[in-house]
Amino acid sequence: MKVAWLHVAPVKGLRIEERESIELGLHGVEDDRRFCVVDETGRLLNGKRLAPLATISARFDAETGHLHLRMPNGSSVGGTVAVGAPITVTIYGHAAPGYLVEGPWAAAVSDELGRSVRLVRFDGPGNGHDRADDAAGATLLSSGSLERLQQEAGSAEPVDPRRFRMLIGVAGASAHEEDSWIGRRVRVGDAVVVPAGNVGRCVVTTRDPETAEPTLDTLALLARYRRDLDTTEPLAFGVWAHVERAGSVRIGDLVEVDP
Repeated sequence: MKVAWLHVAPVKGLRIEERESIELGLHGVEDDRRFCVVDETGRLLNGKRLAPLATISARFDAETGHLHLRMPNGSSVGGTVAVGAPITVTIYGHAAPGYLVEGPWAAAVSDELGRSVRLVRFDGPGNGHDRADDAAGATLLSSGSLERLQQEAGSAEPVDPRRFRMLIGVAGASAHEEDSWIGRRVRVGDAVVVPAGNVGRCVVTTRDPETAEPTLDTLALLARYRRDLDTTEPLAFGVWAHVERAGSVRIGDLVEVDP
């Protein structure tokens, strides 16, 4: 088995960025989900609540602190991030500490979305993940699972892995083979991860990753053949993992699972 893709999102909920390589730390990739968008009350806004977020691209250089956002119409805004007041963002029931970002980004995103929003920088890598366990630094999904979903849909078109916003794609595994990796050590490039549970799915996966329009009823498809399985989350598709050993991961690297 080999690494098929590497996907990050410097701003939670914005368009997925495809990478050739990542540095996987114990709490995840340094610039993955490092920022998020909130409304005026501090409530998290993501693809479930505000689908057009996924049409905005983001790039962040953790070393220089430079953040660049590009809107669907081609306009862009960038600069070195400075932060102001502290804020705590609630993500699926757990509290994630961070700071409000000062500068032009919030106004640009507000103009694009047609509503007032603020940008938040989390304190560190891992704070922007959906799980309360900040050591849940990686997610994995096999291309075999995507192919199985395509078969269920009866489609000639491959299912775009960006729909599922998973960090590491694995080629060469059978459909949902990753479910059997839970509790086992998995070597991915120079890193070692230990899957600890399934990733349950929501309406975001039904939307096209380019347009944010609903184009594939992934939830109905998963319910059709995975609803009654013994998984840690309902409508499971892929797994989340602790990072046991940090290291570099590149597309094409070997993926090996301990017996």
